[in-house]
Amino acid sequence: MRRPRLFRSIRIWLIPGIHVKRWLIALLLGITLISLGLAYLLRAAYLAGPYPPFVYWLTLQFLPHSVRAALVGSVGIALTIWAFIKLNASLLEPFTSPDEDVAAQVYRHRQRQRGPRIVCIGGGTGMPSVLRGIKAYTSNITAIVTVADDGGSSGRLRREMGLLPPGDFRNNLAALSQAEDITQRLFQYRFPEGAGLRGHAFGNLYLAAMAGVTGSFEQGLLMSNKVLAVRGRVLPSTLSLVQLVADAVDDEGRIERIRGESLIPKLGRGKRIQHVYLEPDNPPAYPESLKAILNADMIIAGPGSLYTSVIPNLLVPGIAEALRASRALKVYVCNIATQPGETDGYDVDDHVMALERHAGGNLFHYVLANDAIPAAPPPGGASEWVPLPVEQQGGYRLLTSSLQEPEHPWRHDPEKMARALMDLLSSHMSGRNARSG
Repeated sequence: MRRPRLFRSIRIWLIPGIHVKRWLIALLLGITLISLGLAYLLRAAYLAGPYPPFVYWLTLQFLPHSVRAALVGSVGIALTIWAFIKLNASLLEPFTSPDEDVAAQVYRHRQRQRGPRIVCIGGGTGMPSVLRGIKAYTSNITAIVTVADDGGSSGRLRREMGLLPPGDFRNNLAALSQAEDITQRLFQYRFPEGAGLRGHAFGNLYLAAMAGVTGSFEQGLLMSNKVLAVRGRVLPSTLSLVQLVADAVDDEGRIERIRGESLIPKLGRGKRIQHVYLEPDNPPAYPESLKAILNADMIIAGPGSLYTSVIPNLLVPGIAEALRASRALKVYVCNIATQPGETDGYDVDDHVMALERHAGGNLFHYVLANDAIPAAPPPGGASEWVPLPVEQQGGYRLLTSSLQEPEHPWRHDPEKMARALMDLLSSHMSGRNARSG
């Protein structure tokens, strides 16, 4: 049986930390003082008499004072309760479905606001999956996104308008939005025709418009965090327009230099990527991103394309240094399947060694990897499943779990991944508190 709406609302006030009780008490005190003032005014008017005979009956003077007080008080209480129920229904109905518990929603909202400070580093299609899962536990999320994308709609806007490539920002803003479903569909919509519009994603055009309205891509991005009511914020690793360059080695030992993030997976097929770097080098890191890393409780790198989404962030001077200096728990989430042209033949340890070649050793405390490896080869364009290492070369601790999404087994399941990460953080925090105690 459903609880009356009044009692569900009362539960909201009784939840610790909601900070509603103090204002409710202030409201009741104000109403009481107003009532006392009116009572004094009415008494003064009454003593100013005489009045016509009907006033005697209208003011119930034929009843004892105690009966009059009880009658008027009862009518006032009933009217207050009725008005409160109707007001509560009018205010909350547009925002809640009939089957949801409003008190539970408010409680979860407050808990997320008090949740751990988590920084996610990456880009591409992998980062939205971790954001989608983590946002159920905390609203203190910072997504630090690579700016090396130069393909598709993002590349066109970058070349034509001098903007940072908006594609990865678009995907992550949608993933963190409270209205994720409609925001995702809207932002991912690509115009099928139209001069100048064909092929553009609406979300990219939206960010370009916000940059024009606010005066810069940076301000447009910060404003979008508010306009879209995202749980957290999405920041660039740098504001510089950088190009990603890769040195790839073929079977005969010849090195080919590939310029452009979008070309690396294509031209890197049949080769092994040796090193990637940014041009121009030494782009300044975005200060808010550095601040978020240094203040984080947990830092998550990946999942996502190793050489074109994760590592480019660590190549920005200051990002890897801040990551190393941070006291946060640092976790790298390894991909479930290899990516053709980037990580063909890689196991989990190969992924970690590539990170350490570019950003230095012992950067991450833990590596989270999938251990539910199917017998059948992966669909979805991946070349093979990423196997667990036979022998670990780095100083990290390997944590394994079943992380696959049932319908798309080459992708991470956001809920499974978030649960594993939050369990790890909880265990880490408990251990740290025990040691400090």
